[in-house]
Amino acid sequence: MGARVSRVFRNFNLESRVHRELSKEKPSPAPRHPARELPAADVPPSVTEKNEPLLEHLRSVFVESTEPPAAAQEQKPAALKEAGRRPLKYHFPGGVSGSVELTDVPRGKLTIVEALKALGSHQHRPQTWTPEKVAQEFCLDPNDTKALLEFFVPFKVEIIPPKTAAAKQLKAS
Repeated sequence: MGARVSRVFRNFNLESRVHRELSKEKPSPAPRHPARELPAADVPPSVTEKNEPLLEHLRSVFVESTEPPAAAQEQKPAALKEAGRRPLKYHFPGGVSGSVELTDVPRGKLTIVEALKALGSHQHRPQTWTPEKVAQEFCLDPNDTKALLEFFVPFKVEIIPPKTAAAKQLKAS
């Protein structure tokens, strides 16, 4: 009921109010600052005139582009080693949540997929996947790899008991 009443007052004499607003004189814009105006008399004539020697030099320039030879494309992993990058070892098919598919990563870095693969492999077979082998496989610092494998444990859930006995406890199964 209140919406109907407010709509009546809101739309009352709407057309005449619109015509009144439109018929008002529009405010004039503020004058521009004199520094913003570019006087035509201050432009030096050398800017507006054609320079024939420069135009001739420009006409004589010819750029030709060719495909790189196939041997240069095959040497991409060597170029990656020089640039401090390594090719990607593991990836999810179809990309991770629609992200751009990576082809290489910097040395000393891991993608999420590679980190999960390394941590999972070490957790399932610690004798085979030693910290030294993981560091060598993914071009990582051995000290950082040891710390990562020791302190970051994925897929392990620990239930912390509550401080009070009256609180509800989860039962470990």
